[in-house]
Amino acid sequence: MTSDVAVIAGAGPGLSASLARHLAKEGFRVVLAARNVGKLSALVDETGALAVETDVADVASVENLFDIADKAGPLSLVVFNASGRARGPITELDPEAVRQALLVGAYGGFLVGQQAARRLLSRGSGSILFTGATASVKGFAGSAGFAMPKFGLRGLAQSMARELAPKNIHVAHFIIDGAIAPNGPGQAGESDRQDRRLSPDAIAETYLAIHRQHRSAWSSELELRPWVETF
Repeated sequence: MTSDVAVIAGAGPGLSASLARHLAKEGFRVVLAARNVGKLSALVDETGALAVETDVADVASVENLFDIADKAGPLSLVVFNASGRARGPITELDPEAVRQALLVGAYGGFLVGQQAARRLLSRGSGSILFTGATASVKGFAGSAGFAMPKFGLRGLAQSMARELAPKNIHVAHFIIDGAIAPNGPGQAGESDRQDRRLSPDAIAETYLAIHRQHRSAWSSELELRPWVETF
């Protein structure tokens, strides 16, 4: 058990909720960051987490998030789950929507990663985990506005890992290669019972295992996919 703090940026009802539940059971003080904290009220009640209204693309908002987290206890783990997305043919994409996707999905990762790194370097240990997707390594047709921020986030994670690993800070990037099953009782269908979509609980368990890896055998990138997913 631990009394350390874990920050989940870009929290929602899926993977972030599973992470919050797993971390809370392990004794972490969980801080959830989201633009709309109202949607997290049930999760907050269930886990005792602290919800902080946050725009990950805004410098002051991210600084405020970590200032609040500082008061909750010593930071040990930060997970960046926020994602920006703009879909459509390249000739029809709204430039402003693409700019916003880049700000949230890539620049937001930088802002959260920077604040996390400053604190974990002072502590001398900890983990920063970034959630990617198939689009982190493969730009599909009609998905330029999603691939760009995901490629950028992966580059950020690689650079941070090479810089921070020698300083005992574990940085890892996760390629979630497939659809994640809905979270919560009664939401999984027959296909999910056949393991055709990634279980958010299984992903959360993997994240926690990576956080706990011995530094003699750290992973910097993992691909997680269902057994039926082609690659």
